[in-house]
Amino acid sequence: MPGPEIIGIIILGALAWLWFDSLRAREAAVRAARAACAAEGLMLLDDTVAIANLKPARDDNGRFILQRAYDFEFSDTGNNRLQGSVVLRGHRVILLNVGSHLAPAERTMH
Repeated sequence: MPGPEIIGIIILGALAWLWFDSLRAREAAVRAARAACAAEGLMLLDDTVAIANLKPARDDNGRFILQRAYDFEFSDTGNNRLQGSVVLRGHRVILLNVGSHLAPAERTMH
């Protein structure tokens, strides 16, 4: 009976799509984090992001897409690690957070 084989192929195809789509979304998150850190004069540590959340969402047209949240670490002085995050809906960045950080000169004045 070819039914179970077809279902197995469909499941494998869906998993392959999820894996490939997740790689592309992760690359977009790394680019966004790198650009935000460069714009703020910060260092993106480890040059990577880590998945924090994955959930279904709807885009502006009402279509089903995946929303992913990634965490990353950055430094403003080179000797500390601060948390940042980026949220993508599909492959579009909808939120990027590098937190509140003081410039090194302001930190030493307090």
